[in-house]
Amino acid sequence: MRTPQEIDDFDPTDALDCVKGFFLVGIGGAGMSGLARLLRSRGTQVLGTDSTDSPLVRELISLGIPVRIGHSGADIHPGDAVVFSDAIDLKTSPEAERAAELGSPIFRRSQVLGWLMRGRKVIAVTGTHGKTSTSGMIASGLRAAGLDPTIVIGAPMPGLGTGVIEGTSDWAVVEACEAYESYRDIDPTVTVLTSLEPDHLDYHKTWERLLASMQTFLAKTPQDGLILASTDSGAQEATDGSTAPIKTYSPNDLPDITLQVPGIHSRENAAGALAACVFAGADPAKAAEGIAAFKGADRRLQVIRDEDIAVVDDYAHHPTEIRASIQAMREQFPGRRVCVVFQPHLYSRTEHLLKEFAAALSEADHVVLTDIYPAREEPKPGVSSLRVGELITAPLTYVPSRHLLPRTAAGLAKEGDVWIGMGAGNISEFAPAFLEELDRPSRARIAVICGGDSAEREVSIHSGREVKAALDRLGYDAFLLDITEKVLSSGDLSALIGPNRPDAVILEVHGTTAEDGAIQGLLQVLHIPYSGSGVGASSACMDKQATKDRMAADGLPVPFGVYVMKGDDLSIAPHMPVVVKPNSQGSTVGLTFVESVEDLQAAVDKALQYDSIAIIEERVDGMEISVPVMGDRALPPVEIVPASGEYDFEAKYVPGATEEICPARLSEETLEEVEALALYAHKLMGCSGVTRTDMIVTKTGPVILEINTIPGMTSTSLVPTSAEAAGISFDELVRWTAEDALQSAHKA
Repeated sequence: MRTPQEIDDFDPTDALDCVKGFFLVGIGGAGMSGLARLLRSRGTQVLGTDSTDSPLVRELISLGIPVRIGHSGADIHPGDAVVFSDAIDLKTSPEAERAAELGSPIFRRSQVLGWLMRGRKVIAVTGTHGKTSTSGMIASGLRAAGLDPTIVIGAPMPGLGTGVIEGTSDWAVVEACEAYESYRDIDPTVTVLTSLEPDHLDYHKTWERLLASMQTFLAKTPQDGLILASTDSGAQEATDGSTAPIKTYSPNDLPDITLQVPGIHSRENAAGALAACVFAGADPAKAAEGIAAFKGADRRLQVIRDEDIAVVDDYAHHPTEIRASIQAMREQFPGRRVCVVFQPHLYSRTEHLLKEFAAALSEADHVVLTDIYPAREEPKPGVSSLRVGELITAPLTYVPSRHLLPRTAAGLAKEGDVWIGMGAGNISEFAPAFLEELDRPSRARIAVICGGDSAEREVSIHSGREVKAALDRLGYDAFLLDITEKVLSSGDLSALIGPNRPDAVILEVHGTTAEDGAIQGLLQVLHIPYSGSGVGASSACMDKQATKDRMAADGLPVPFGVYVMKGDDLSIAPHMPVVVKPNSQGSTVGLTFVESVEDLQAAVDKALQYDSIAIIEERVDGMEISVPVMGDRALPPVEIVPASGEYDFEAKYVPGATEEICPARLSEETLEEVEALALYAHKLMGCSGVTRTDMIVTKTGPVILEINTIPGMTSTSLVPTSAEAAGISFDELVRWTAEDALQSAHKA
């Protein structure tokens, strides 16, 4: 933010007469890039730098203007004028430091613009609202009347293709901004004052100072010139005491012409523009034709699409402008619902106009509010867009991250709506992204995440491939994604963001950083629905001992076990025989059946190869079964009969190594009991989607071993076997999982 004290540190404008070339710092901005084009058109040597590449930067390069990306102080030559955008902090700028080393003069953009306008009769358009549109109307009117003015406007004009044009006549149309008193460097012949309200108080501090600043600028209008002031009360107050001729204009002064731009405020702008053109010597009828043909300025109620849902991009960032834009849209689209997606601009403006913003936005039919665009400011304690939202009386949706605005708005949009992306910050990205959301294919796009970095990586890949094949058969737009590979190799998550992102994810990753909630958490940050349990339930169930403790506390039957870590005393182990396994891995990874104390340490060491914590658990004898749960129903239990007698990793995954009998050979009463236990445990742990609860059925009843929140989906997996016994084919199981994922936007 430029300060009044800092402005005094720049060299005097007259020093520009001696410079050899120009180096523009922040050359990619709208104002600076326009200045670069003007300098280039006059045959002056010009180059510059900007922090990032952009379409404007590439356009300058195509015109032969060298641009360095990144601020370094390089390429500044002795004798160059170093010109700074007001967005550049001189205290931290490498270019300012380099200029000081070379003794090069430094200037504001406005100084160079004023210098370039010497010898021309300038129509300066200033005020809180409508500067860009009014300037564009004046330019269109003068050109239609055969005058060829130089044009310097802060936004591209769709009818002109640009906002900066070097004309051949003595006249120039310049947008003169009051924000940092950049208008102090302009010498006007005609001054058009559209309005004046408290704004830019980060610089001016008070209304009184802003008013005094404007009066100082108006005093620069010569006696043979003209001040054109709207009927706005602030504009009228600012003209009090002016010595130059003053003429007030209003919408009623405009001839009976049809404008291309809507709203009463546009008619007022047009009235002021026509008066300026006539003073400049333009034929009134021809000037009026040019103003009537004016199609608006970039981002000034710019209709991007008008179909079943109209999409509009608008620069309004002050309460008065918001009201005017909403009124204009109701005029242009009568009877249609007007929805505003608003991004406040600047903490200081939001703080000073909280109530006014809320009242203006409340005139919309629905408001989607996002976080403040800070621009040049640091965050201010207690200043938040949420405070505006709390005062809005219209239906409101609060979306703190602007990246989520397009998909949120698309979910709210109805046929016939008018949706306006509104604000002066990067909310300009909303309208095109919203269009992409509206045009997303109706066929559901599903990502199948598999692979991962656990010991069950290969199994996960097999599951993912079979699920993806089923999705293909079912007509979904499906693709495989190894997210761990992506993150660790390139960090490229583009497949999960933007309009081509999946509508939902089916998780087929197992083990750590997969079933433990890690990937689930990432997907929630990305706001992508996914299959299975949420972060909390996944994390809890992955901790086998914690799961058993929770179930035991609720009275469910579980085997006794203890945690051990490397170096712990193993005398705390239960009596032999025991089962030793990692605490947070798949159900058979690192598992050992131990018959004697002598073999215990080796089993613990094996388990600790896969996790920092191992569980030593009493071995429960009986029939081993697994009971899947699918949503709110339990599926038939699967009896597991490994050929070796022990259900380890090999027995689980090698085809033919285990006989799986479904339904398990249990009495009807016991079948009902284990199904009820599995469903109860599923709900107790907060699980979602499909889970699998492993149990041992002893002579005295069932004992729960653990819950798997992402069961395997290979040809040897237990859940497909159980589902088939229930009359659910593999494809139907996958379809249910996909649809469940699509509907599960919020998980615990």
